[in-house]
Amino acid sequence: MPSLYVHVPFCVKKCNYCAFYSEPLQRSKVEGYLTSLNREADLRQQKVQEGMSTLFIGGGTPTALNEEELDTLLSIINSNFKFKDSAEKTIEANPGTLTTQKLQTLRKQGINRVSLGVQSLNDDLLRQIGRIHRSEEVKDAVRLIREAGFKNLNLDLMFGLPGQNLADWRDTLEETLRIRPEHISVYGLMVEEGTPIALNKELIANLPDDDTQAELYHLTREILGKAGYQHYEISNYTLPGYECQHNLGYWRRMEYLGIGPGAVSCLNNRRYKNVEDILFYEKMLSQGEIPVDSKENEFLSKREQMVELLILGLRLKDGVNLLQFKKEYGTDLFELYPAVLERYLKAGVLRIEDGSLLLKPEYWFVANGVLQEFV
Repeated sequence: MPSLYVHVPFCVKKCNYCAFYSEPLQRSKVEGYLTSLNREADLRQQKVQEGMSTLFIGGGTPTALNEEELDTLLSIINSNFKFKDSAEKTIEANPGTLTTQKLQTLRKQGINRVSLGVQSLNDDLLRQIGRIHRSEEVKDAVRLIREAGFKNLNLDLMFGLPGQNLADWRDTLEETLRIRPEHISVYGLMVEEGTPIALNKELIANLPDDDTQAELYHLTREILGKAGYQHYEISNYTLPGYECQHNLGYWRRMEYLGIGPGAVSCLNNRRYKNVEDILFYEKMLSQGEIPVDSKENEFLSKREQMVELLILGLRLKDGVNLLQFKKEYGTDLFELYPAVLERYLKAGVLRIEDGSLLLKPEYWFVANGVLQEFV
């Protein structure tokens, strides 16, 4: 069963580090977006007949929509797509955009997991990266989420921020543990070209150096590990039984459908992306066209599929099952990369355990340097 991703491209204010497609929140634009999303959902569901395994509503900031708009959004999804009874259904939210009424609407419409964009619990750092919320609003949002009955909560955190030190980060982690979410995603800041952070020389000069970044990463592993969180993917930690099923689908190369401007799909080994322009998106759909960007439409060769599975699988604690890989592609992994695999196995960077190829956790922080050799 494929997964469904729905992109809501509206933000109250774009963060200084964000390079994802989004638009300033305007009610008139939301109305046109919802009309067009309904058209796309109708076109897509005719091509995807089987039920969906998971749902993830991302953005942008989906909870920037008001209660009525959220209700319409979820009605569009539920009327066009079927889901497994046990399907994980996630919505991204930001502190300061949640109300009791919105959360009640989400629960009524079947959402059972909330992913809260926190990034830091240091107010100075939050201002610096352009977040609209402050640490006290995080606690308010969590209280509302719990009172509404949600029992599956993820917090997104970010390290490597300009001026951040080990003490700041330790405080954020310890405050996070007091909240006790079921899942924690921890990302290193990526300075994307053209973003306000990338254009600010003072902030760039104040980024933690590589050694400090490594210390921040390993401090995260230490503190969250001692608190009972399993480090099951390079950037993700979970209490037992709360792994993000939607993202596991990506890492295991399962099929997924994306709707909304800028959303990506990968079905039958064809990956394509919708146009990142809400007006063009609406125009194409008004003409009965699926709004795919013609420049972002590719068929993945067998070699590309194998490389992708290897790179994504090595991000996971469970690694890549060698027997399943050979069964899927008719090729032994060691026939593809004999020299690279031998070198890393001898160096102790990779290991084979219970029939799976694993990247040792102590090397996860430098995983990109290892994985790029398989591209």
